[in-house]
Amino acid sequence: MWQEAHKLVLMVYRVTKKFPSDERFGLISQMRRAVVSIPANIAEGFKRRGIQDKLRFYNVSEGSLEELKYYFILSKDLEYISSNDHLVQLGGSLSVVTSSALLSLWSEKVHFFTP
Repeated sequence: MWQEAHKLVLMVYRVTKKFPSDERFGLISQMRRAVVSIPANIAEGFKRRGIQDKLRFYNVSEGSLEELKYYFILSKDLEYISSNDHLVQLGGSLSVVTSSALLSLWSEKVHFFTP
């Protein structure tokens, strides 16, 4: 999961280099902040011992991914990226993986606390 998120970070940095310079403190900054948050929270959540802590960090990661997906839509509408861009595909597959991880941890938590 972290490896896919890291690939997405590298891709977003490469793609946003081609955005108009007037977006440097706008969309570029927002996209980069959101995308870096994804693997950072996955890594921090991974090292947490408690399931509740893990869930919180993975959930923040998932929220940042959803935010980034909106920026992909906006970038496409502004014609900064194309509709068939690999970013959109990788973001979608990462979303499935993070959702699966959250569901797995959630069911583990419920099982742990169920008598």
